[in-house]
Amino acid sequence: MRILVVEDDADLAEVLEEMLVEAAYAVDVAADGESAEELVAVNRYDLVLLDWTLPGPSGLDLLGSWRRAGHDMPVLMLTGRREVGDRVDGLDTGADDYLTKPFDMDELLARVRSLLRRRERGLKPMRAGDLEIDRAARQVTVGGEPLKLTPKEFGVIEYLLGRVGETVSRTDLTEHVWDDSFDAMSNVVDVIVYRLRKKIDGGREGKLLETVKGVGYILHPSRT
Repeated sequence: MRILVVEDDADLAEVLEEMLVEAAYAVDVAADGESAEELVAVNRYDLVLLDWTLPGPSGLDLLGSWRRAGHDMPVLMLTGRREVGDRVDGLDTGADDYLTKPFDMDELLARVRSLLRRRERGLKPMRAGDLEIDRAARQVTVGGEPLKLTPKEFGVIEYLLGRVGETVSRTDLTEHVWDDSFDAMSNVVDVIVYRLRKKIDGGREGKLLETVKGVGYILHPSRT
């Protein structure tokens, strides 16, 4: 899952990014409203952490613009404003939750998980053959047995499960699972797919995950 952090306090933004990456999310960071607008225009985010007071368009202005444009990703507002009227304005503009500064990082992470679970309840279960993902629990099973996956392995298989039966290009995969700092020339993606193939298909009859040479990767709807 990919999260956008919009925060002009560089120290806080760094802490939030490190915490979310450690929790297995891909994270982009914007330090002002204009950068946030550009990122949302070209990327699909599962959640946005949005500071109210920003250089350029304010967090509230951004939120209103995104909702009018049809962007439905959950938004957690982060602000030093404590007045009830401010919270009402944020929620009425389209925020899904509201957290005042200073806040506890464990509470913020719990709210992130809650918003993502709420979003996932409306999504169809994803499976391919005996492979299934529980996105709320962040758990992948094969034949009912849980797989031990790294955060990036989870992100890759989650994206491929959303595109079952389609050949997914390497570029498409990196754009959705990694953040903007990823080196597209590295072989990390190939290594992760190789490890996933061993975990998903190793020792089992039939194959689910296949590399299409020169094109990308495909997760078949059933074992072939």
